[in-house]
Amino acid sequence: MATTTLTRRRALLATAALAWPAIGHSAIGGLPTNIDHGASSPEWDKLRQQLFGERPMARGADSLVQLIVPLRAAYGASVPVKIVSRAPQTATRYAKRLTLLVDKNPSAVAASIELTPALGQADFETRLRVDEYSHVRVITEWNDGTLHLDSRFVKVSGGCSAPPNRDRPDLIGQTRFRLPDGVKPTSQTTPAEVSVIHPNDTGFELNQVTVMYIPPHFIRSVRVRYDDQLLFNADCDFSVSENPSWRFQFVPRVDGRGLLSAEVSDSKDNSYSGRLDIATAKPEASPS
Repeated sequence: MATTTLTRRRALLATAALAWPAIGHSAIGGLPTNIDHGASSPEWDKLRQQLFGERPMARGADSLVQLIVPLRAAYGASVPVKIVSRAPQTATRYAKRLTLLVDKNPSAVAASIELTPALGQADFETRLRVDEYSHVRVITEWNDGTLHLDSRFVKVSGGCSAPPNRDRPDLIGQTRFRLPDGVKPTSQTTPAEVSVIHPNDTGFELNQVTVMYIPPHFIRSVRVRYDDQLLFNADCDFSVSENPSWRFQFVPRVDGRGLLSAEVSDSKDNSYSGRLDIATAKPEASPS
């Protein structure tokens, strides 16, 4: 009797083992276990056709753009993204447009940025909302018409439904510049940052008091100049995080003077502005 029972148990275990998915593979529709940062997706296939048609895109070692994003971000509503250009901006050769995408976000195009040679280097840093496991992609178009692509897969979710901070609504629209390293010597690019205090509401966030969805209200455009010269013009959507910020580069004048200015507008047609006299900017102290 005991032998018969043991035999039946072994048969059941063998049947269960055959029915169980193999280790390292996810069920259909489940979360991916093998990461391919360069893979496509149905959303990307559709977006690519809509935005770029059949134009070829340089990838890998041939691409002039690199995207740096953590594989596992701590918080889906604030995923750090760094875009690095592998060639400088010059008067004869420069990246003229940058498109930043999150494949599976409700609004996939996070930003489309017009660039100029005055940046010196087409490097940017910002923070994005990522709603579910997705590829983040950057495409730069150079003045010769070539397209360059890089992408990274991010394991994070919930970014578009996370409630925004409501501590200081009186500060909404305040636009600030900072130069963390001060002004660099002549001919060197100087890092700078422009930030706007704004909830960047997506329309998918739930008000915990009223249990109603918060209406969308987000930054639509950020136009940055150095004196009278345009540095970049960013058309944004709510896929950019709350209190959006853009770190960028620019080339100061020989005398180390001039005015950085930003014109900002949001989805409710509110306008904001900020400026900084770079001669007054001091390097920030390094943390001890």
